[in-house]
Amino acid sequence: MSDNTTHPDCLMCVQEKSGQDAAVFRDNLWAGEIVTGMEVPGWFVLRARRHAERITGLDDAELDTLGRRARDLTAAVTEVTGAPATYLMVFGENHKHFHALIAARGDDVPADRRSGNILSLVTERADRSAAAEMLPAVREAYARHASATPSADGSTPPRLAEA
Repeated sequence: MSDNTTHPDCLMCVQEKSGQDAAVFRDNLWAGEIVTGMEVPGWFVLRARRHAERITGLDDAELDTLGRRARDLTAAVTEVTGAPATYLMVFGENHKHFHALIAARGDDVPADRRSGNILSLVTERADRSAAAEMLPAVREAYARHASATPSADGSTPPRLAEA
């Protein structure tokens, strides 16, 4: 992590103590993973590894890499799920620690549960086992997407989480 600052009462900070079993990747700045309480198959969270509140709390290095990490994780989730839409949502209201929910939306999601209403699926479709089953394929797809384009700053792609 770029900064050891974590808050013990912050859900996103607590993820730092979780094992690699829920992670697609973790690098020094970012983690892409299944987060406790959001275990809907095809949903992943991209979170800053240090406690940075809202997008305005990100430092230059985090801002410089956010777009690439969001693009690559969204592409991997879309590829694996075959979803016709994959949302990237940032609120920061309930959990101020900067994170984005990447949520695949399948054809089976009714119209009244699409767009922002997709969040209601967290209680309707949570299934930790099914979410975890998807993880190896998303890791593999993420590795391909993350290594497909060299970073403008010459940095190496983020390392994959070990299963």
